Amino acid sequence: MKIRRSTIVVVVFLILLTACGCTAPPHDGGGKMGVAVSILPLAEFVERVGGDKVNVKVLIPSGASSHTYEPKPSEMVDAAGAQIFFKVGVGLEAFEDKLIQVNSNLSVVDTSAGLSLLEGSSEHDGALEYDPHVWLSVRNAGKMVENICSALSAADPENSDYYVQNREDYIAELDILDAELQASTSSMTVKKFIVFHPAWSYFARDYGLEQIAIEVEGKEPGPKDIMEVVETAKQNNIKVIFASPQFSTKTAEVISREIGGGVILIDPLEKNYTANMRYVAAEMSKASGEAQHE
Repeated sequence: MKIRRSTIVVVVFLILLTACGCTAPPHDGGGKMGVAVSILPLAEFVERVGGDKVNVKVLIPSGASSHTYEPKPSEMVDAAGAQIFFKVGVGLEAFEDKLIQVNSNLSVVDTSAGLSLLEGSSEHDGALEYDPHVWLSVRNAGKMVENICSALSAADPENSDYYVQNREDYIAELDILDAELQASTSSMTVKKFIVFHPAWSYFARDYGLEQIAIEVEGKEPGPKDIMEVVETAKQNNIKVIFASPQFSTKTAEVISREIGGGVILIDPLEKNYTANMRYVAAEMSKASGEAQHE
């Protein structure tokens, strides 16, 4: 009989859970609420709201692609004691069902609830209805933080005032950040930017920019696709190709050579959210200035 790999993996999870005696208590041994998140930016959001009341486990490590990474059994076991799993949603976390199977008491919170979503079919299976990179809009991040605060307050009402105050403090920081990014990007004379992986659609929407993706429906582009990007770059005097550390930079480097430019890495999964967004905006503004003077 042929047994599906996913079934074997879940069985392994359950065996490991039984062996270590893992359960899903409201708090860990240190008195903190056990929380799991999918990506590092969500860990930042949860930690800023939850403060010293939460212990956060991240399932997708730094450098891994959020679209293809599947947590190891040991990582799933490590997160199995969590009370809440905060997910990005929008179809990003393909491993969600497995996590629930190893922790039936887990409360799953969709942090993207209530957001205005962009259409997106350029993911690795070409089937996602919406673009899942919602956290790369600072304005979306504020709503996600509100959703996180509501969930933490519901799970731990005794500390609700603490969570609400942390939420307000962090949202105030995000509002300042949004104003800074608006000012930084408004001076860009070239409103188009080229990226390998199309993670920055929500960022582009917020600030009136246009993202041009090299990737074609989650796949490496063919020669024709590459030449079209090269032509677009030349027409707009674009000299910088933005790439992500989660993907190969080979194609980006090929295009940069064709246009006599360079490649700059911008990380959509960097944990230090505010510093990262400032860095991205500064690099795009700088690239636009270079294009203007060509």
